[in-house]
Amino acid sequence: MMNRMIVSNLVHRPLRSVISIVAIAVEVSLILLIVGLSMGILNDSAQRTLGVGADLMIMPPGSSWLQGLGGAPAPIGIADKVAALPHVQAVSPVVAQLNTAGTLEVIYGIDLASFEKMGGPFRYLSGGPLQGPNDVLVDDYFADLKKVHVGDRIEIFNQEFRVAGIVLHGKGARKFVPITTLQDLTGSKNKASIFYVKVEDPKDIESVKQAILAIPGMQQYHVRSMPEYLSLMTVRNTPGLSTFIDIVIGVAVVIGFIVIFQAMYTAVMERTREIGILKSMGASKLYIVNVILRETILLAVAGILLGTAASFLARAGLLARFPTTRVEITGDWVLRATLIAITGAILGAIYPALRAAQKDPIDALAYE
Repeated sequence: MMNRMIVSNLVHRPLRSVISIVAIAVEVSLILLIVGLSMGILNDSAQRTLGVGADLMIMPPGSSWLQGLGGAPAPIGIADKVAALPHVQAVSPVVAQLNTAGTLEVIYGIDLASFEKMGGPFRYLSGGPLQGPNDVLVDDYFADLKKVHVGDRIEIFNQEFRVAGIVLHGKGARKFVPITTLQDLTGSKNKASIFYVKVEDPKDIESVKQAILAIPGMQQYHVRSMPEYLSLMTVRNTPGLSTFIDIVIGVAVVIGFIVIFQAMYTAVMERTREIGILKSMGASKLYIVNVILRETILLAVAGILLGTAASFLARAGLLARFPTTRVEITGDWVLRATLIAITGAILGAIYPALRAAQKDPIDALAYE
């Protein structure tokens, strides 16, 4: 009986119900897409870093663990010192430079020969290796997105580069230029941002790490194994990202709270006489509160389902339009978004529900 009455109440006011459902859907979509985009970028970067094939990473003291944010402050001669250590198979210096022109990306300046010793040669889908100082390699995702072909010209840091080859994605960056070229463009001659290290046997990783830190002048350098580095690439460890996500969630909760509060408060005012009839028939305060909260939860569930479906559709659209963009919608965050939306909706409905429960049945029946 109660459930039929609740559904009838919502159907009787379709516009208000639809607006409430859409508002909660927007709340859920906002959380899932923002968090999914953040996690997707981090995890994509982690997988591409792992794809380099190195066992250790060396970064200068004081540098951010986020590649490309620390410039290239380390002397490139470090590579020779590390390469001379026992059990070191290869060392590859890399200049990782953040590029914000048009899109946010990290450009790699590499020594092709040593870089390919990390995880094997690039897999060329078309074209071939870097030949000159103004050549660039791009991965297939970037090539598909920008409709780039071998021989085309693209601009990087206000300089024109010829696309020498298109390679399979997954090896660090999406664009690779000669290390000396990027050093000249960024004013970091004979400097590097990162040193990738390949050891002879995985069991030697820790001993090589300690040997690197024992080199005079390198005690303050950050030397991390790949698992250690990847463990840092989380939302909570990324500067400012966790705060940004918390703000987004807070805004989403406020949206849900305000819309539900307005909808339920207005519904209570419009149904004053109905509430009076229920109370005159013996309905308790708890019964009235229960009716209002059940309506709210039903609206919230409908909004959550709509918002989750919209998020998956939006993700598919983004991937089709921007192949380099990754949006990860996990079951964990769907559950969190659900709890957040329901909590915000219930908070928004509590005052209207309590106000309805406090109405005097005689006054309510006399209400016009």
